[in-house]
Amino acid sequence: MPTITPRKNKNGEIISYSIRVYKGYDINGHRLKPYTMTWKPAEGMTKRQIEKELHRQAAEFERQCESGYVANSSMRLADFIPQYLEIISTTLSPTTVDTYKALINKLIIPAMGHLKLKDITPAHVQAFIQQLSTMPKENRAGEIDEEGQRLAASTVRRRLNILQSILRQAVKLRLIPESPASAEKLSLPKIKQPKVEIFSKQEAAEMLTCLEQEPLQFQVLIQLAIFTGARRGELVALKFSDVDFQQSKITIERAAVKVKGEETIIKPPKDYEVRTVTVNKSCIELIQALQFEKSQERQKLGSQWRGDDWIFTQWNGEIMNPQTPTKQFSKFLKKYHLKHRKFHSLRHTSATLLLYGGVNIKQVQGRLGHGDIETTNKYLHLIEEADIEAANVLGELLTPQTNTDRKKEKIS
Repeated sequence: MPTITPRKNKNGEIISYSIRVYKGYDINGHRLKPYTMTWKPAEGMTKRQIEKELHRQAAEFERQCESGYVANSSMRLADFIPQYLEIISTTLSPTTVDTYKALINKLIIPAMGHLKLKDITPAHVQAFIQQLSTMPKENRAGEIDEEGQRLAASTVRRRLNILQSILRQAVKLRLIPESPASAEKLSLPKIKQPKVEIFSKQEAAEMLTCLEQEPLQFQVLIQLAIFTGARRGELVALKFSDVDFQQSKITIERAAVKVKGEETIIKPPKDYEVRTVTVNKSCIELIQALQFEKSQERQKLGSQWRGDDWIFTQWNGEIMNPQTPTKQFSKFLKKYHLKHRKFHSLRHTSATLLLYGGVNIKQVQGRLGHGDIETTNKYLHLIEEADIEAANVLGELLTPQTNTDRKKEKIS
């Protein structure tokens, strides 16, 4: 049975409870140091509520100790992190978890890993923010920026988000009463809202014209990226069986994820937004042509074919690497001297063109698979900006010239 000890302040008032679960004895007969945790009642709880919750906390803590899955407020942040990573691995994508691990080992553990969970204060977190703000910017290869630029405010926030997530998990497990990294306790660098990059109608049309000279698989990839607005991983994970050729509809129900050094895995789409979108007839005809091309390749390769009905494949029918579209798209833009933008810009372009065409924002949200309408709302700003620009252009064209302007024209 756990041992429960009340902890009092100078006035003799109980402020928290210490819960101990004993481990037993070592081979020499010495008692092992017990597992400990501290539980603090919430304000306003009655004596009966405190007693009931206290015993529930003690029983749950004992269960965790017996299963070997235990943490306590006296453990170091570095020792709690493996448990945190195990928990988030069930909810976040492998690539995100992999990124978290790398940044935790590089930034968080060196800065704060030695601190006990219960001892971490907002001052420690603020010092971590300041440290991040003075760090030099690095490229993807880990090389320091030659111009001496510092990490952008948005990058600092993203790094901080990981620490906040760790400490929120500690609160959920009732290891600490509240997070010392809550935004309201900190002074955060101001983020400059990044501009959403899109291809204009003219640029999209030019791109589609150039696309006709490219291999069929790449044509289908880019067409579907524009017409469905699907994410890169969702496109790669499409199968021919996801296409309703009669109704011109495509169901997006999975996404491909590739972690460095590991095989490509399949997971549900982001926000678990399984959805069906309609595309135009010409797009469906391209997919049918690609399906025929794949069947011919399969016959040629025979036993070497490793396909599983994937639309986008490697040479032997295996699913395409989810990073391949980005590389191919970059080469394509360079080849035809088109303005370089990220592959993800095709998704932004799809959303914006739909809104330009008068499609309801709720429908756009559904096509893109946004779990939150606020995410879709960001595209409305692009429409507003374009509307203002159009009004200015019309104003310049239609505003009557003044007498002074006419005189200048006559003189010239």
